[in-house]
Amino acid sequence: MRVLVVDDQVLIRAGVAALLRAAPGMTVVAEAADGREAVDLAVAHRPDVVLMDIRMPGLSGVTATERILAAGLDPAPRVLVLTTFDLDEYVYAALRAGAAGFLLKDAGPQRLPAAVTAVAGGDTLFSPSVTRRLVEAFTTRAGRPAGPAPARDGALDALTGREREVLLHTGRGLSNVEIAGELLISEATVKTHLNRAMAKLGLCSRAQAVVVAYESGLVTPGAGR
Repeated sequence: MRVLVVDDQVLIRAGVAALLRAAPGMTVVAEAADGREAVDLAVAHRPDVVLMDIRMPGLSGVTATERILAAGLDPAPRVLVLTTFDLDEYVYAALRAGAAGFLLKDAGPQRLPAAVTAVAGGDTLFSPSVTRRLVEAFTTRAGRPAGPAPARDGALDALTGREREVLLHTGRGLSNVEIAGELLISEATVKTHLNRAMAKLGLCSRAQAVVVAYESGLVTPGAGR
């Protein structure tokens, strides 16, 4: 597994890279000290996972995430955001831009390789309820955050009724297993509908789907599960 490590603090960057190099099956292909360098190195090395510091001077981790995911790399790398606390507007913006998940910097060194492996395999690193709590914290504020919206207004019109239902329950914080129970369909069918909805909306992560569910008005902040 090929990993790009991005952090403007050299000691943190070196420590993270050392931990990953010591993990079986992982290769740190490059290290970047800022967002602009992260974009260039991602295009040059095509990593499987980008471990992205969210707050950096110059080009932020949010903008770097947007540019990496818009670079047309195939397959697109999975972006794992590093942050100091979960209710962070920058983290919300990164998830909105397509980051696959986030990891707290104080999570412990043993958590890091497992987190990178999980993201590379397509999993999320936080429970759907954590994502919902984060999204609600910032969609209830006036206006939308800066940057391109993950889906244009009216984009949900392209979805079938079942796809909208699955997206609704995803936004409410339900897992695929829970959605299957709610709709009386199989978990595999839930995955199919969610994948089709995400493809139609141009989304690249489940977290981004949660953001769209709120920003489109499909889910109302504070409505709960």
